[in-house]
Amino acid sequence: MARGFVKEGETPLEVAAQQLIKDDINVIHTIGGDDTNTQAAELSKYILEKHGGKVVVVGMPKTIDNDVYPIVQTFGADTAAEQGAIFFKNVVSESSANPRMLIIHEVMGRDSGYLTAATARKYRDGMKSAKFTGPGFTTTAKSRDIHAVWIPEVSLDIVEEGKRLRKVMDENGCVNVFLSEGAGVEDIVAEMEANGEEVPRDAFGHVSLAKINPGVYFSKRLAELVGAEKTLVQKSGYFARAAASNTFDRQLIKDCAKEGVASAIAGVSGCMGQDEDKAGTPIRAIEFERIKGGKPFSPELPWFKELLADIDSRGKTQRPASANIKGNTSPSPPFNSFTTSIVMVTAMNSVRDMRSMKALTTNNQESTTMCTLRVVETQEEDS
Repeated sequence: MARGFVKEGETPLEVAAQQLIKDDINVIHTIGGDDTNTQAAELSKYILEKHGGKVVVVGMPKTIDNDVYPIVQTFGADTAAEQGAIFFKNVVSESSANPRMLIIHEVMGRDSGYLTAATARKYRDGMKSAKFTGPGFTTTAKSRDIHAVWIPEVSLDIVEEGKRLRKVMDENGCVNVFLSEGAGVEDIVAEMEANGEEVPRDAFGHVSLAKINPGVYFSKRLAELVGAEKTLVQKSGYFARAAASNTFDRQLIKDCAKEGVASAIAGVSGCMGQDEDKAGTPIRAIEFERIKGGKPFSPELPWFKELLADIDSRGKTQRPASANIKGNTSPSPPFNSFTTSIVMVTAMNSVRDMRSMKALTTNNQESTTMCTLRVVETQEEDS
């Protein structure tokens, strides 16, 4: 109504039905999540019951949340996880920009923690091949690792988590959290309602996550618990879901589209996808009455349990004695004592190059910015 497509006194289904009948449309292809596909199915049912016509609806399950019953994998979810990992790979560099930095990576997923978990998995898989410098540098494997993964399916005791992550902050100078946007929403809504605040909702009645901002809500609480000096909340949602499909998703789309064309020709409505309730999870036209949103991610999957266990054990692991932690007798400044630091990493071919750099830093005393420059000497001889 707001856009003028439906006038006062008209029903949306009737207006849509009349337009389809007028245009002699007999097949509708829908691309979207559970709301999109089930609404199209309702329209098809309405036309059959009210107008005696038949419109075949071929649904394509495109949602990066991967939360549609009974579909194994929805379009775009794998790509979004891959892209979210790339996003965080860049964002986490900020962990060394400020002492005691808290980074919250907020990932899309209203009801399901799938995307958050899958993104964390892909990011940590990429970490396995990453190379880091030795002791004395602020960027380490631990500072770039994920220290917590919070999803709707796993209960969160933020006070206890705060205690665990406080140790991580003290040891590494930073804390990195992957947060599903749907995690803890019930708590936020309850608090808003208790305060007499109106809870914003979208056209489908869902809580408007963009307006209640879970990332900001949790960052404020966690920052105090871990003693963060600076907090950064970054959302990878639009970056991840706007990316071109990866190889896995392109093949999935191709397979579903092929089945969708066959289904349309046969006059069979349904949402194309791997039916997890059928033996072998075949791609087929899944009956719309079985299509439903809000499918949760299973935290009991072996790979996710291993991921959480590894993250927790890493959080409890002490840093090497040579690292810059409180009490270290190394002449270089402690990790948390930098006012402003510039770390220059360069390939040096000889000792002469290093001497030149030392001379440069010695002579440049008029700079108004206090800089800490560490030069790592090697055993190379002058060439």
